[in-house]
Amino acid sequence: MRWRPDIPFTAELVTVAGQEERRILVKDIRIRPSHLALLPDSRFLLVSGRTFRNETEGPWAPNAVVFSPSGTPEAEFCIGDDIPALVTDVHGSIWTAYGDEGIYGGHPESGEGLAGWDTRGQPSWAPRGRLPDHPLEGCTAATENKQVWLAWYSGSGRGGTFLTRITPSTDDVASYPSPVPAPDGLAVRGNRAVLTRRDHNKRSAELIRAELNDTTWAVTSRRRLRVPGRVVMHCGQGRDGSLWLRAGNTWLRIEA
Repeated sequence: MRWRPDIPFTAELVTVAGQEERRILVKDIRIRPSHLALLPDSRFLLVSGRTFRNETEGPWAPNAVVFSPSGTPEAEFCIGDDIPALVTDVHGSIWTAYGDEGIYGGHPESGEGLAGWDTRGQPSWAPRGRLPDHPLEGCTAATENKQVWLAWYSGSGRGGTFLTRITPSTDDVASYPSPVPAPDGLAVRGNRAVLTRRDHNKRSAELIRAELNDTTWAVTSRRRLRVPGRVVMHCGQGRDGSLWLRAGNTWLRIEA
């Protein structure tokens, strides 16, 4: 049985930059967070992976909260249901990839499989038929400079796992077959990528490196990585070429 805090609860956010450690007390948290992401100007975001509505046509319950640098809530809103992958970019936009319960659960943005949001909870990006197949499950996400990468897989027999690159400034979308199925960690730097796949219930993960050659990601190396604890699902996030992967109570930093 998984431990969950009673709502509302108080938590402490710890950020480390070089030798500087900063601690922020965050009070009266009224969601059970699945995702933590940083925003510009020292703000941050907490998101629960699930939401609900009490009536068939009623509003969806908020599952995202933006906090000020001091830990005070600034805004709360809903960004869809069943969110296994989430990342924020340099401009503070929120990017999400959904699971099957969200995609087929009636929420309009979740139904598209991938989405972009602003920090007021307004949809800012949608696939609009530009993906090679319809997503079934989000895997992981990464940012690199002003681009966003979302990893997901489809449910059709002709599908598989894809890495989709989104350039918000130009609205350009490009999708590539993933060099490995269903990765749980991804970071990209130029034409290089590092991906991970956890070993279920073990303190190890497969570490895969790949290079992009025109339209194909080709694997350049594979190895088994011993980690301090079991890799935590939905806790791999790429930031400008660095993969942050949570294993037990430790965050690992792996360079692409």
